[in-house]
Amino acid sequence: MTGILAWIILGLIAGAIAKAIYPGPQGGGIFATIGLGILGALVGGWLGSVLLPGAGATAASVGALTLPSIIFSVLGAIVVIFIWGLLTRRAI
Repeated sequence: MTGILAWIILGLIAGAIAKAIYPGPQGGGIFATIGLGILGALVGGWLGSVLLPGAGATAASVGALTLPSIIFSVLGAIVVIFIWGLLTRRAI
């Protein structure tokens, strides 16, 4: 149960920070922010394991409430916002 709570808290933190940093309007409420943050944490954890192989990967592990994991989760959430914006962009 603690792991799920950590994922939700990390998702909320990462999603809120990513939405505040990323320029332009993003829709969605708190559940969209949490979902975005959790998906961003997955992407950020993967990026952390690719960019920091070995001992650095455990510092940026997904689901841990540490500063490196929050940073990578926010970066992952920004990537997810960017990709979502590309996929949902309306043709003019």
